[in-house]
Amino acid sequence: MIANFLLLLGIFFTIFGVLGVVKFPDIYTRLQASTKCGVTGTLSIFLGLIIQQGFNAFSMRILFITLFVLLTTPVASHIIAQAAYESGIEPWRRHLQNYQEKGESKK
Repeated sequence: MIANFLLLLGIFFTIFGVLGVVKFPDIYTRLQASTKCGVTGTLSIFLGLIIQQGFNAFSMRILFITLFVLLTTPVASHIIAQAAYESGIEPWRRHLQNYQEKGESKK
């Protein structure tokens, strides 16, 4: 029961991570969506598999893979963001003019 919930939770986070990569406007927000949802989805799926299989040699392999993912994903996303920033890619910003024209600005 708990294993199935964790597997579904992992699939849920992974799907929303993919939607974030498709929907968000620039590399920084896409990177955030893919990193956060990718790690959370992977962690949930792997924990669900460990609970489903029981604690044995297979679950130890999954645990080592999980630790590897948890250690390397933040480092990789930081390196990608730093390279994008150093190459001159500006972060996306919503322009205030769009809101002022529609009368939606808060004063």
